[in-house]
Amino acid sequence: MLAARGSVPRQLRRRRRPHAEPRSQPSPRPAMPPPPPPTVLVPSERAVVLLSCVLSAGGSGLLITTHALWPDLRSLARRLLLFLSLADLLSAASYFYGVLQDFEDSSWDCVLQGALSTFANTSSFFWTVAIALYLYLSIVRTACGPETGRLLWAFHVVSWGVPLAITVAAVALKKIGYDASDVSVGWCWINLEAEDRVLWMLLTGKLWELLAYVTLPVLYLLIRKHIHRAREELSEYRPIVSEVHRLQRHTSVADKKLVLIPLIFICLRVWSTVRFVLTLCGSPAVRMPVLVVLHGIGNTFQGGANCIMFVFCTRAVRTRLLSLCCCCTPQPPAAESLAGPPKAPVPSKSESQRPRRTPNELPST
Repeated sequence: MLAARGSVPRQLRRRRRPHAEPRSQPSPRPAMPPPPPPTVLVPSERAVVLLSCVLSAGGSGLLITTHALWPDLRSLARRLLLFLSLADLLSAASYFYGVLQDFEDSSWDCVLQGALSTFANTSSFFWTVAIALYLYLSIVRTACGPETGRLLWAFHVVSWGVPLAITVAAVALKKIGYDASDVSVGWCWINLEAEDRVLWMLLTGKLWELLAYVTLPVLYLLIRKHIHRAREELSEYRPIVSEVHRLQRHTSVADKKLVLIPLIFICLRVWSTVRFVLTLCGSPAVRMPVLVVLHGIGNTFQGGANCIMFVFCTRAVRTRLLSLCCCCTPQPPAAESLAGPPKAPVPSKSESQRPRRTPNELPST
């Protein structure tokens, strides 16, 4: 009887197990969905992006060459542009290797290329904002002397140090790797298998890119507003109408550059932001050929765009390049005129020319 009584609970427990198992099924975590198919780059798309990398590297190299050839053009703004060109040159070279290889897994060269492009691309964002901030402080706030020296050191620490720290952390934590070209165009960036990939995508580029979208237009609008206010004040001096017209011609050229700098930056970078948002939403539109090509050109052509604005669209540099290509030595009067407006004002009108110093700094930039 005792044995029979003792066996009843075991039988009941065995019978209850199948009924208890369905209740424990929801506890395991659901299996991760399979990763989406990689974005396939056709040869024509790869050729366009590679050409953009070459043009960007050539433009950055031309900016560096002009800075080395003519010491009289080495203003502080041009020095900042030199550091931006170095970052763009490294970015174009790393992107060129990534597009040429078209990685299929997280190999060692994929991680190396992803680290270099992450560092250079993030540093380019910081130097672009640094140039805008310097122009704002020097034109609107009239910062000069020791203040600009300390400002330059601060730009170096932030623009090189912050991207380097982020890149080293991403490599040490193994966040950089193969991304199936959903947030790139053949090159490597943040590994899509990482659980916190969105956070690292923001830290290694997208967060600074979004901040630049807001910071650049605001700074350049404030600079342009200040220039217009100075132009209106100068127009009150009727005895120097010819000088005012000359000043308005210089400031109109500067206004065009001030509008183009943030506009070109946004037009180039917005396509990578669009594909980033589409990747987060899981939309198949991220693999559209048009978006892929625009993303590839936008991320790689920043150096070429800067070369167009600050070399070919700047009379001082453009004229010297033409004379250098023609194997002609520029005449001394032309060299003096290229350096900017005359530095020795008429003594009788020296007081009336003082307000013109702030706007006239801009065309030489």
